[in-house]
Amino acid sequence: MNSTPKLGVSPAEILQWAQAFVRHPSPQTERFEYEPQVQSFIGEQVVPLVEKFGLPLRRDRMGNLIVEIGPERTDRSLMLMAYAMTHPANRMVNAFAGEFIDGPDGGFVRGRGVSEQKGSLAAALAAVKTAADRLALKGRLIFTVSTAGETGRHDAAISICEAAELNPKLTIIVIGTTSRVALGNKGRVDVLVTVNGKASHSSTPWVGVNAIEGARMVLERVAAVDVSGLGHPGLGQATITPTAMRSWPEATHTVQDEVRLVFDRRLLPGDDPQAAFAAIAAAADIGAPWDVKSELGPFMYPAEIPTDGTLMRAINHGCQRMGLPRPATFYSHGALDSGYFCFKGGEAAMWGPGAIEQWHSEDERISGRDLIEGAVSYFGLIEEYLC
Repeated sequence: MNSTPKLGVSPAEILQWAQAFVRHPSPQTERFEYEPQVQSFIGEQVVPLVEKFGLPLRRDRMGNLIVEIGPERTDRSLMLMAYAMTHPANRMVNAFAGEFIDGPDGGFVRGRGVSEQKGSLAAALAAVKTAADRLALKGRLIFTVSTAGETGRHDAAISICEAAELNPKLTIIVIGTTSRVALGNKGRVDVLVTVNGKASHSSTPWVGVNAIEGARMVLERVAAVDVSGLGHPGLGQATITPTAMRSWPEATHTVQDEVRLVFDRRLLPGDDPQAAFAAIAAAADIGAPWDVKSELGPFMYPAEIPTDGTLMRAINHGCQRMGLPRPATFYSHGALDSGYFCFKGGEAAMWGPGAIEQWHSEDERISGRDLIEGAVSYFGLIEEYLC
């Protein structure tokens, strides 16, 4: 906590923000980015703080919050993208109480999303406010709060870039990574496969064409798609995993005439999402007597940045500037928006306070020390790259 004088916000304020954020539920629902609780979280929790800071703000067509400070025409641009949406409460007791638990490391804030999205959001807000108050920026700083967070698609990121009319040179995906920088992460494409047969009474199965039997064949053939030749030194192998299956009609004693399956194909840097989809679609095409249709579902690009690139140099030097050690690095099997910004020609990485092993857990929490040091680290990056 010795680094706190470097911030223009007190540790108590940052902890209070994190508690307030937890107390406003913003879970993933079937409405995704347009879930009213997600939209109101931004409007009722984040917007008033940004207005209090005196920073310019707007919301785009999807309700994403965008704050831009510094010169408009510059070769340097840095985006800090935070998220509003969290995992549902699930089995977590008092998930939205925003409790403060006294203890070592500055105590802990407990609640849903605090280690994944909302703690790092509070840290980024503190860094942006401090930068706005203290720094003469020579580059463009963009702070955004995305309505996504658990959706598995780039729609909100695309909307933000369109509204800002900018593809940032550097982007930090503000999310808990146990304070490590993700040098790369896998992408993902969902492949939706529908197997159609012919319904009949289960006492005369020979009259129908059982879509479940067809789905079993699809599972076997897709599982045999060879991705063993695809590998990455940090991310390992590509994978194909069935993640959902449902059949119709929902009636007893009936040979099913439709089964829908979803396959999760993880993408490595350099993988073509269309080619990955085509390979699964070809394997799923089992032919008569079934009719099989494959559709490309939501996808996210993989990401990778060089260890000696502009972003890592700015992060390392910024932390050193603040008297903090260089952060550790890792590779993530998860897919987030960093892949989109890399695809658009920038450098992007996930980085933030909050332990990954706490994500979606029944006792999600973040320590005060990690929260404050995360804010100082973000501020160091801003000062290093944009001043």
